[in-house]
Amino acid sequence: MDKIVGRKKSYLAMKTDSVAATEFINSDLKEIGNAVKKLANHAVKLGGLGFGTLFLKWLASFSAIYLLILDRTNWKTNILTSLLIPYIFLSLPSLIFNLLRGEIGKWIALIAVVLRLFFPSRFPDWLEAPGALILLIVVAPGFFADTIRDSWIGTLICLVIGCYLLQEHIRASGGFRNSFTKSNGISNTVGIVLLLVYPVWALILYIL
Repeated sequence: MDKIVGRKKSYLAMKTDSVAATEFINSDLKEIGNAVKKLANHAVKLGGLGFGTLFLKWLASFSAIYLLILDRTNWKTNILTSLLIPYIFLSLPSLIFNLLRGEIGKWIALIAVVLRLFFPSRFPDWLEAPGALILLIVVAPGFFADTIRDSWIGTLICLVIGCYLLQEHIRASGGFRNSFTKSNGISNTVGIVLLLVYPVWALILYIL
């Protein structure tokens, strides 16, 4: 009789241990699942922010190129638009920057130098700024091309350039209201404002 009672107690103890182990495993699995969900949510959020930054970087670069084209065509002001060259250098997406920094950029720079030196009549004035940009990309030391471009310092420089161009454009237009109402004023103002969006957003992410 005592043996039977002992066996029952042993069986109940084993059953209790088995239930406890199952509950412990289930609890661990739930914690792992929650951790995976949190990790996935953070990854999605960071991925979205990264995509937003990349999109704004492309937008800012093309806005700077657009303003540079306007300056060489019908946007004749006393604004120091040559600052758009370092802005494009610092904000140009890596895909295009690395392409121009390679052999393709070297060939373009060589042709531009040869034309400028030996065939100046065939080298129009509107090509000087793009030629300077290509030369800057090709010959820039790694400290500027890699370290400064990919740091908050380069982003801050872009912000300073954008703020300077905006206030100079407003001053040249005769005020904030005129910058939106004069001929070509809206497109120029919007283009300059877009120069500010990327560095402001990027600096906020650096701070966060």
